[in-house]
Amino acid sequence: MLDTAPEPRVVVADANILINLAHVALFSVIGKLSGFRFVIPEEVRLEVKDPSQAAALDEALAQNLVRAETMAETVELSIYTELRARFGPGESACLSMAQARSWFIATDEKRAFQRELLRRLGPGRLLNTPGILLLAIRAGVLTVEEADEAKRRLEGKRFKMDFSSFRDLL
Repeated sequence: MLDTAPEPRVVVADANILINLAHVALFSVIGKLSGFRFVIPEEVRLEVKDPSQAAALDEALAQNLVRAETMAETVELSIYTELRARFGPGESACLSMAQARSWFIATDEKRAFQRELLRRLGPGRLLNTPGILLLAIRAGVLTVEEADEAKRRLEGKRFKMDFSSFRDLL
C-alpha cells in the first residue's frame, strides 16, 4: 500500500502579506508550515516595489518558500478581468486564482475586497497575517514571544492587530 500524504492546502498570497513577512523577516515561517504551500501570481510580485522587500521576496522564491504561478486558464483570466474593474491587479489575480483553483487566499485587505472574497470563496478560506503567525505558533515554528515581537514591529509599520498578545488567541 502506498503511503499518501494529504495534499497541501495551496494559499495564494497577496502583496500585503508578503510585505508584512518582509518587515519582520519571517518568510521562513511559511516554508515551515506543514500542510500549506504558498504561491504568488506575477501581478503580486510586481507590487512589491521596495528594494529590501523585493529582495526578501526574491530570496523566498529562490528557497522555494513561496512559488510563482501564472494565470493561464480562460476562467481565471475571465474572473481577473471582472475583478479588475473594482480591485488592483494583485488582489484581482489572487482572488481569481483562488476561486478558479479552489485555493485559499492570504490577504489583509478589508471592506469591499473581503466581502467579495467571502462571496466568491465562502467562509474558512481566508488567512491573514495574524492567522499565519498563529498557525506558526501552533505548529511549533514560532514562539508566542517571537510572534508578539513581530506584532510589535508590524504595529510600528502601522499594521494594527486588535489583541494584546498571541497568547490571548491560544
